[in-house]
Amino acid sequence: MPMNRPVTTALAAALCLLTAACGSSSDGKAGDATAEAAASKSGYPVTLDNCGQKETFDKAPSRVVVMNGASVAEVSTLLALGLGDKIVANQQTYGNSEVPGRAEAIKKLPDGDVKQNDAFDVPRETMIGLRPDLVLSTTAYGFDEKNGFATRDQLKDVGAHSYVSPQGCDQDTAGMTIADSHQLLRDMGKVFHVSDKAEELIAASEKKIAAVADKVKGEKKPKVMVLFSNMSMGGNDFSSVVAKGIYNDILAEAGGANAFENASEGSFADLSKEKVAATDVDALVVIGYNDPDPAAYAEKLLKEFPQWPAARNNTYVTLSDSMYLGPSNDLAVEEIAKMLHPDAL
Repeated sequence: MPMNRPVTTALAAALCLLTAACGSSSDGKAGDATAEAAASKSGYPVTLDNCGQKETFDKAPSRVVVMNGASVAEVSTLLALGLGDKIVANQQTYGNSEVPGRAEAIKKLPDGDVKQNDAFDVPRETMIGLRPDLVLSTTAYGFDEKNGFATRDQLKDVGAHSYVSPQGCDQDTAGMTIADSHQLLRDMGKVFHVSDKAEELIAASEKKIAAVADKVKGEKKPKVMVLFSNMSMGGNDFSSVVAKGIYNDILAEAGGANAFENASEGSFADLSKEKVAATDVDALVVIGYNDPDPAAYAEKLLKEFPQWPAARNNTYVTLSDSMYLGPSNDLAVEEIAKMLHPDAL
């Protein structure tokens, strides 16, 4: 049975009087303090609780694989933090961006010569062969063995950390907000020891969004349709219409509301042409995902539904990565607010 704390402390004090052991004990404390100071200066170790799994980083990753996930959130976040040189294989691209030079910067990143599997992402064996020390996935889907991907445990076995972006743990992004974009920035800032840069970007984004929201406060909230151009996700004519998620948070900050928010419990609604035609749409936000001309799609849609107020007033805007999880939501808020409330801005 171990001794209780008071007895142990008294015994240690007695030994100090009889031996020179206290000197070495003091040196040990000094060594501990030095080690703690060094750790504090280096910023490591860093531990993230990610989807119920703890990931502890002893140093900044240098071989990052960014999975596809039909996203640009992770690669854009790394580029915004100046970490493009850490990427050995990137599978994300939207083809265009509201941030000058970002689409070109993404295009120049190495892709690891990856041949994607039937799930349009990095197969298990290819992933292991890339020798990553960090793998980023928008949702837990990217680590599901059933999809042909390396699991988080399999990656850990070869010395690789893994990370699922905010709201991606259960693969349901309907509750995603702008705060999740900021959390992604904050987490990557910690992992790569660039927290100052991350907090600077977050503060600038929050300030810009708050300024726009203040200008449109009290204005009538037009009903906005948000959808991806030339993309099919279901069986109906309009299967890429946004219902919930970060898009609605962006609309709210810009002084608008989603015309189809109640059309689905998930992030997207799969709608018939009749349902779309029967809904008043005051404005249109078209998201271009690897579409070279989303404006042409928007104009075609407005001609198809001339009864919409959006069609009568030709009220639309085309966006890309700023409408998605990532570091540039403030740009989407600003652009949408200009469309909806030009006199206020």
